Formats: sequence, C-alpha cells, structure tokens
Amino acid sequence: MRAHLLTGLGAAILAAGCIPVQIQAPDRPIEINLNVNIRQEVIVRLERDAAELLDQNSDLFGGTTP
Repeated sequence: MRAHLLTGLGAAILAAGCIPVQIQAPDRPIEINLNVNIRQEVIVRLERDAAELLDQNSDLFGGTTP
C-alpha cells in the first residue's frame, strides 16, 4: 500500500515538473496607491496662521494669547 502511494506521489511530482510555466509582464502599468494624510499638515498650517493673527491683533478678544 505504501509503495503504491509513494510511487503515485513520485509520478505526480515528476508530471508537475513537466508543466511549462510562463511569466508575462502585465498589459497595464502597476498602480501604487499611497494613502497620505494631508489633513494634519493643513490643520497645523491653519493653527499657525491663527496664532500669528491673534498675536498681531491681541486686542481682538480683549486680552493677549497665552
């Protein structure tokens, strides 16, 4: 029983080795999608602009900025 199983397994491995494998380049270019968080940069810029505006107009809200 084992001899038949090993013989069949060996034959399957040899047959798999005879199958040709072809590798082709894709027709379309590969697209890499990078999800970059730009929101944080925009918020920082707005915060800096707002801080500068408040520094320039310290009497705008009746006091100075911390």
